[in-house]
Amino acid sequence: MNVKNLTKGLKYKGEAEGKRQTYYVFEGSGYYFVISFKKNDPNTGNFNVVESDAVEYVLKKFSGSNGITAKDVFKASSKTRYFYGDLEALNVLYVLVATNRAKVDGRYKSMALYFNIK
Repeated sequence: MNVKNLTKGLKYKGEAEGKRQTYYVFEGSGYYFVISFKKNDPNTGNFNVVESDAVEYVLKKFSGSNGITAKDVFKASSKTRYFYGDLEALNVLYVLVATNRAKVDGRYKSMALYFNIK
């Protein structure tokens, strides 16, 4: 992966609130860049690269669905090349929230996040 190409022309798209962190989403050419920072050390964080095709796949497959978890997305999409685990699926859901195509469903009080996809 070429870092110069990865960060070139990124556009801020929005943010998504997780259980413990805020996820900031930027769009590049053919991918999204999801960044989060540790609450107790704002100088440290993580990033994930999410393919635009994976986002569109989930949007098409789950459009109009409520109460969807990352595990649901991974199970239903495990035979695709987009997901190797729940974390990739969760990052796609964060992208959908940040781009106003999904919302976190606050009715559920479990450890998992639930999403309603428009």
